Amino acid sequence: MINTLYSLDALGTNRAFFLAALIGFGFGFALERAGFSSSRRLAGVFYFTDMAVVKVMFSAVITALLGLSYLVGLGWMRMDQIFLMPTIYGAQIVGGLLFGVGFVMGAWCPGTAAAGLAAGRIDALVFLLGTVGGSILFNEVFPLVRPLYTAGDQGTQMAYLSLGLSRNAFVLTFTLVAVAAFWLSERTEKARTGRAPYLGSPFLKAFSLILVALACGLFVLSPVSTRASVQPANTAAATAVDEKALMETVENARDHIEPEELADRLMAGEPDLVVVDVRPAAEFNAFHIPGALNVPLAELAEALQPYKNKGLIVLYSNGMTHPAQARDSLQRLGFGHVYLLTDGLQGFRDRCLKPVSLRPEPLTPVDAARVNAWRTYFNASDGTPKVGIFAKVVTAALPRVVETDWLAARLGTPGLKVIDLRPQPEYNASHIPNSLSLNVESLRGNIGGVPSMLLPPAMLAAQFSLLGLHPSDTIVLVPSDKMHDATLPGLAFERMGHMDYAVLNGGYAKWAQEGRPVNAALPAVTESTCPVKTDADDFTVNFKTVAATIGKPGTVIIDVRPADFYTGKKSDEARGGHIPGALNRAFSEDVITSSNKVVTFKPTAELAAAYRQLIPSTNTEVIVHCRTGHQASQTFFVLKHLLGYPNVRWYDAGWTEWAARPELPVANETQALKNKK
Repeated sequence: MINTLYSLDALGTNRAFFLAALIGFGFGFALERAGFSSSRRLAGVFYFTDMAVVKVMFSAVITALLGLSYLVGLGWMRMDQIFLMPTIYGAQIVGGLLFGVGFVMGAWCPGTAAAGLAAGRIDALVFLLGTVGGSILFNEVFPLVRPLYTAGDQGTQMAYLSLGLSRNAFVLTFTLVAVAAFWLSERTEKARTGRAPYLGSPFLKAFSLILVALACGLFVLSPVSTRASVQPANTAAATAVDEKALMETVENARDHIEPEELADRLMAGEPDLVVVDVRPAAEFNAFHIPGALNVPLAELAEALQPYKNKGLIVLYSNGMTHPAQARDSLQRLGFGHVYLLTDGLQGFRDRCLKPVSLRPEPLTPVDAARVNAWRTYFNASDGTPKVGIFAKVVTAALPRVVETDWLAARLGTPGLKVIDLRPQPEYNASHIPNSLSLNVESLRGNIGGVPSMLLPPAMLAAQFSLLGLHPSDTIVLVPSDKMHDATLPGLAFERMGHMDYAVLNGGYAKWAQEGRPVNAALPAVTESTCPVKTDADDFTVNFKTVAATIGKPGTVIIDVRPADFYTGKKSDEARGGHIPGALNRAFSEDVITSSNKVVTFKPTAELAAAYRQLIPSTNTEVIVHCRTGHQASQTFFVLKHLLGYPNVRWYDAGWTEWAARPELPVANETQALKNKK
């Protein structure tokens, strides 16, 4: 398979510039040898005395057409590796007329004028200067001609499709037209000048025969498939519906997101927002949008599977072509809410990171303040992009649960931070190299009189800053024998808007039992400054919200405490029992403890089947709670991130608060049985 510069998204590289210059010089040389450096000869086509322009241009087009068709037919190249010019009937018809009038008046086009200038033609220089002036004029009057700019836009639809022809039939038809043009040109010159050296010559006959034979050969090389005509009607109808929905999305501009909106969403730490950079790794490492993942196009569908239909997925590259093709492919595979970034990475730089003083037009005070806020967030103090800070450590979407093999392959990568959540004596004895120690209870405190509540963002930011964490770091949380010791810090990171974290399945016990590297050295830490985000937490609810949902259709409350505490048989709070209407599934039912005491999550399919028995649909609003929020954080993690339930809320204060408030109702099955007896 031939990889074109376009397919590699490398049109802006030095190699592309060199090849373009080489082809340009070759094209100019061919034009000059064909006599295109003479305006007198060029003008001859309009007087039917010299048809060189027609013959040369048809030769160039037919050579390219047959050459590309054979490359595609032989399987050496795909059509999506070739840049296809959009068809815009209004603009192209008017532009063609203007071009033709200019050619008649000056006998030059930009390409032939360049060839003429190389041969020292003064009139070619005048024409090129006029071309530059016309371009400037077009730029100045663009607001007036903007409607024409996109009039009759047909996209990149193949011409032969609109004619009802197959590609091979179109190539043969065009070849026959070209051959007819060669013969007609010779006859025209003969009639006007009495000279036509190729008319009836063996060369013209052989040349014409070869072109037609090559065009016919395509039918043998890649015959037209008839499968489409015999496919099941329902399959064809479904495909038509999918394509119609896709095109309606594009037509209504629901396929792209503006750089300004993306910048605001990133600064707000929007949950489940996935930004994907599809450029080569070298370009990604040089600079990329903060928080972006670097995923090759070929791996895109597989890498984004964990994020399918959960939140926004934004694709970008240097331009918009490859992200647009990737977005359409993902949509056909059932991915929703996938967008491409308008104007790509350069658009993000120009519209969000360019200083206000360098803008071509003055900004309002409000817009200027937004730009300055973006620059402060995305740039270092000297105004340069935070390349190092924003460097990601993975080349595919980060799963919420990672295995020991995954971590071992990436250990030591810059930007990857491992946090050990075991008690400090165990950490001091041995831990994963360079991992940081964090006491889970240090993330909780007395808030509003309720003990063991997750701390507010400012206090969490201070702790994470002391750990030397950055907003772009990839965090791996390592529990001991309690998975909820990792999921509670996970919620702390989500409260901070930091979604780039994962839980190590099996924790430290699995890592150590597999004989993977450990040491007792304390890592060097440089204090950082984590931003304080106060609006990232939209998942924590209070007792008022929970009380308002009791008996409400479409809402499920899940009490994740052990069954004896749910029924009221046991109690370690002010009252025993549970919230009226709440269902019970103990958090411990979501994990497996092996014979060697390694705790891992149950398979996703098993978890999904279990929760389908409790929750009517994935769109149901779910509130989870335990006694103090610790165990419920695990259930929240399972529902939200492993099973994809979008509307999950976490009652942090839990039964500690509910039982202590006498005005709140309690259902106590054990007491009810006693009363019945």
